[in-house]
Amino acid sequence: MAKNRKKILQAQIPSQSGRTAQRNRTRKAIVDATMQLMAAGRTPSITEIIQAAQVSRRTIYMYFPNVEQLLLDATLGAWSAKTIDPAITDFATNDVAARVEHLSRTANSSVSETIHLGRALIRLTVEGEEPRSGGPRRGYRRIQWIERALDPARAKLRPKEFERLVSALSLLIGWEPLIVLKDVRGLDQKEAVEVLAFAARAIVNAALHPHS
Repeated sequence: MAKNRKKILQAQIPSQSGRTAQRNRTRKAIVDATMQLMAAGRTPSITEIIQAAQVSRRTIYMYFPNVEQLLLDATLGAWSAKTIDPAITDFATNDVAARVEHLSRTANSSVSETIHLGRALIRLTVEGEEPRSGGPRRGYRRIQWIERALDPARAKLRPKEFERLVSALSLLIGWEPLIVLKDVRGLDQKEAVEVLAFAARAIVNAALHPHS
């Protein structure tokens, strides 16, 4: 009886992955609602966002410590939906290294257009409060891109190895690595994109062929 009761209680407790998925859905709903309101060509109020997303004010501030960060996130979401997402919806190959290199070149070439917004978002998330949701401060879109590119590798890697590879690649895609290569190394856009594509492919090959 005790064992059965324990199993029932465990079944009622959502898994960590389940909680993470729910947080991601809630955050996406807030951002999507904000994007739709902004598509009308004006800046929505927090009350309008609450009504459109069908969440409470408290929920919004769990994910976004300030409205400026939410509006900036929504602006970038609308931009990436038009530029990056269509380019990586379907990969032409199951070669994981080639898929990741394609993602690296596509994303890093595109995000350079919004690097000024990226710097602003980094400032807000670094200097701002920790989100009460417990989720990441930023970068969730790039994680989705990376996981999509790595999909054929899921069966080849243990879960921890797969997650480690996702984490490693998250360092090579987005504004942060471009800012480092521009500010620290003095590279131009083309050079930075080439370096990051080279590094992304090398990391994938090392993860999939550790003894070669």
